[in-house]
Amino acid sequence: MVEISCSGLLFDLDGVLVDSTPAVARVWSKWAIAHGFDPEETVRKAHGRPSLTTVKELLPNCPDPVAENEPILRGEIEDTEGVVPLPGVCQLLDSIPEGRWALVTSCAKPLAYVRLKAAGIPVPQKMITSDDVMLVLSWSGETVELRSLIDYSRRFRIPLIAVTASAESTLGKAADVLADSVRRNRDGEFVSAQARDQAGRRHRRRQPL
Repeated sequence: MVEISCSGLLFDLDGVLVDSTPAVARVWSKWAIAHGFDPEETVRKAHGRPSLTTVKELLPNCPDPVAENEPILRGEIEDTEGVVPLPGVCQLLDSIPEGRWALVTSCAKPLAYVRLKAAGIPVPQKMITSDDVMLVLSWSGETVELRSLIDYSRRFRIPLIAVTASAESTLGKAADVLADSVRRNRDGEFVSAQARDQAGRRHRRRQPL
């Protein structure tokens, strides 16, 4: 028997806690056929990442990928047939103290709630989904702690919004959305010259969220 000593555990959802393969295949196959794509290949691409990411990849010229993604998300939320816990999951989670495990998944938060409920798995106190973003503020943008956060955001595909004095710092270069030119205002507070400009009108976006 393997013993693990740790403060807490992070779990992915699909393929780790629950088996949602049949539901994913049904929804994405229907969408693929409607758009002239190979269903099997489309389903393969859809696994393990946000549905919006797949839509943007397969339809790069789509004028409104968010709208295109809505029926997919709705379909996955409504189709829970065959969504079941993987063997041993419920027993494992029951053995973990309350508040010591969290969910980290690339699916949307409403979908995560639905699949947990369908599989009979309790909703954890903490969840990170594709609907979340990471906001990081740092003067230098170069601390050791920041590197860990950046690695974490990349690993779980969490959009990173950074506020830093150095756009060329590690944090600045890694950010999906960057608000730089941080300085003190008249009250001595640190503010971003770009971020304060009409709800981020001048913020620098490295890639679409």
